[in-house]
Amino acid sequence: MPIPGTPSRAELAEHLVRTRIAGDVATPRENNLSHYRKLANGDRGFWLGLELGDRWNDEQDVLAVMAERVGVNDDPEHRYGQDTIDPELTVAALERMAGRLRKAADGGQRVLFATGHPGGLLDVHRATAAALRAAGCEIVVIPEGLTTEEGYVQQFADVSVLEHGASLWHTHSGEPMKAILTGLERAGRPLPDLVVADHGWAGYAAQHGVDSVGYADCNDPALFLAESEGTLQVAVPLDDHVVSPRYYDPMTAYLLTEAGLK
Repeated sequence: MPIPGTPSRAELAEHLVRTRIAGDVATPRENNLSHYRKLANGDRGFWLGLELGDRWNDEQDVLAVMAERVGVNDDPEHRYGQDTIDPELTVAALERMAGRLRKAADGGQRVLFATGHPGGLLDVHRATAAALRAAGCEIVVIPEGLTTEEGYVQQFADVSVLEHGASLWHTHSGEPMKAILTGLERAGRPLPDLVVADHGWAGYAAQHGVDSVGYADCNDPALFLAESEGTLQVAVPLDDHVVSPRYYDPMTAYLLTEAGLK
C-alpha cells in the first residue's frame, strides 16, 4: 500500500482514494450532517476552539462550505449512506499548507505542533516538525505542568498531545491549546509564529491570532468555516484516522517536498 519515495500529484490522489483518506471515506453521511446541525445549533463542542457567533446558524450554509472545500455531497436530501472527500481538494490544500511551511522555514520561525488525533496524525506532525527543525525553525517546547479538565498537556516527539490515564487522548477541545498559549505568556515567552495542528488545537490558536494551519475530517466543519472566513490559513480535508497511520506517509512526503523540506 505505501508508495516508496515521494509520489507525484496524480499518484498521491490515487493513494488517498485507495486508502480512504479521501474519496469514499468511512465517515457516514448521517454523522456528517449531525455534526453540521449541532454546530449550527450552537453546540460549542463542535466549534473546535473557535468563536463562530451566530454566523453559521443555518445547517445548509455549513453544508455548502463543506461541499466547496471538502467535496462532500452537496445535495441536502442525501441524508444517509456514503459521503466523500475530494482528493483533488486534499492535494490542493496540502500545497497551500506547504507554502506556509516554506515561509516558516525561510524565516526560521517558531512553530508549535499539536494533535487531538494522535492515533492517526501524530507521525504526520512529528515528521513535519523534524523537517522544519532541520531547516532552521525553532520547534516550540511547551511549559511543563499544564492541565485541562480532560487530562495533562504533554509533548511527545515535538508534538503536543493530551494525556489521560497514561494514554494519549483523542480530543476536539481547544482547552489544551489555551493552556499552552497562556503558559507561554505567563512565562514571558513569545507565542509561536505558526501552529500546525488539528481539531481544537488549531481552532483555538487561529481564533487567538496565531497563524495556524490544520487537518480536519469531513465531520468536523469548524476549521473549514474558519478558513472560509480567513481566521485559519489552511484546512486540509482528510479522514483523520484510517486503518493504518502509515497510509499518511506518502501524503507527508508530498507535503514536505512541496515545501522544499525534503
